Amino acid sequence: MRVIIYSQQIHCHNSLFFCKNGKIKVLRIGVENMAMTKHTHKNDCIILSTLDELVPKEHLVRKLDNCIDFRFIEDLVKDLYSIGGRPSIPPVVLFKLIFINIIFGINSMRRTCEECKVNLAYRWFLGLSIYDDIPNYSTWSQNYIRRYKESNVFNQIFDTILNQAIEYGFVDMETVFGDGTHQKANANKNKHKDVEVEIVKKVYEDALLKEINDDRIEHGKKPLKAIKKTEIMFDEETGEVIENVETKHIKESLTDPESGCFHKGEKEKCFAYTHQTFCDKNGFVLSKTTTPGNVHDSVAFFEAYNILNSKFKDKIKNVCLDAGYVNPAICREIILSNHIPLIPYKRPMTGKGLFKKYEYTYDEYYDCYICPNNKILSYSTTDKNGYRQYKSNPEICKNCPLRSQCTKSKNCQKVITRHIWEKYKEQANENRYSKLWKDNYPLRKETIERTFGDCKEQHGLRFTRVRGLLKNEQNATIIFACHNLKKMANWRWKSHPNSTIFLLYFLKIEEFIKNIAKKVIYSFQIYHFVNSLRM
Repeated sequence: MRVIIYSQQIHCHNSLFFCKNGKIKVLRIGVENMAMTKHTHKNDCIILSTLDELVPKEHLVRKLDNCIDFRFIEDLVKDLYSIGGRPSIPPVVLFKLIFINIIFGINSMRRTCEECKVNLAYRWFLGLSIYDDIPNYSTWSQNYIRRYKESNVFNQIFDTILNQAIEYGFVDMETVFGDGTHQKANANKNKHKDVEVEIVKKVYEDALLKEINDDRIEHGKKPLKAIKKTEIMFDEETGEVIENVETKHIKESLTDPESGCFHKGEKEKCFAYTHQTFCDKNGFVLSKTTTPGNVHDSVAFFEAYNILNSKFKDKIKNVCLDAGYVNPAICREIILSNHIPLIPYKRPMTGKGLFKKYEYTYDEYYDCYICPNNKILSYSTTDKNGYRQYKSNPEICKNCPLRSQCTKSKNCQKVITRHIWEKYKEQANENRYSKLWKDNYPLRKETIERTFGDCKEQHGLRFTRVRGLLKNEQNATIIFACHNLKKMANWRWKSHPNSTIFLLYFLKIEEFIKNIAKKVIYSFQIYHFVNSLRM
């Protein structure tokens, strides 16, 4: 226990201090302020209290300290420190500075260190007294460059916090919700160059090639040797072939080349990063991946979903996604994982005034389509993208009264494509009529969307201050870890509001015993000092 005196000049008289049961008592004290200024009578006081007593009982730092023992960080980073040399700043203190920076929405590490100097709650959370120095703001950056940059400590911290929430029973993984959000990169959108890059091969292309060749052999076609990075599609309006070459042109930032140009609408564009994320019913983030902003959600889905399955595959029953993920490959991946896809209806992108694709009836037995005029569209071939092509007879279509509503092709031929994995997409669409879909899909806006909103508005996920894919991935990981930590702390406090007292006496018993001896010695020193003043 320390005596803190806030005054310029103070004369103490007729004072009596005594020690009883390790506590200092004041019976009578008089104060004369020799340099009286405005409002001095409010500012000058004597405080006889511990740092723990000055922190409000309902403060968020108490909730954070109550929910988890942060000493687990020492075990995660012990291999990154050398045995010799000068004693380093405890790694728990360094990472707690990051937690304060993110959870309380402080926009820089420099300001975080300044806030910790004057904020007693932050000092208490860091385990520092009012006399201890706060680490310099550059200490964290140097430790990151020299120790943590190439390590897996950020993912380990994320997993540890999530596992702690699972142990408390706060995580409900029966239905998981997935979506992607963009974070604006630290790059000027006007400083870029046009580059030609190779089209990246999709993760499912090898499996798709095998099924394409099986389908072509079944229909008497020659198998394909390999899938080239060339897409061949037919425009339903004109009947013309749309071909994309193996390479494509993109805009590459000059300040952050690893970011991607993201177009939001027709006018707004910026360089950004995409975070593909899955969360549970209660809003706890389960897994995430980071990609450049120009990667579509349907492409980034597979890596994040594989990470999710590697951890919690057996605990998950349903996967809820928005309309951006409605494609046969994603539906197949979810169904083959023994999960139920919950996806919405996606409007057909057919031109105005033309028949929609669902108005053409597919006959699975004869493997053909029947048009609204009851004419047959026969199988033609299976392309390299896995789409079966069904074509009409041009001679019949020439005199068809519904041709203006069917096709605008110059050769009077209607072409309909059907993916070889279309059955998985149709199976997912059937789930829209079930009670399971009606009960869970409306929760998407209350879970994953709310998580993104909370992280963007309060924890710095809207803009990034670092550059490079690796740094932004680690930064997003620690942001989502803090999101889970804050949510777990609040839920834990509601169920065990007084558990901080037990944490003080049981988890920190060693530190408490050491302070007892210091308090007793200091109490006797004050007692002898006051007696000397009375004499």
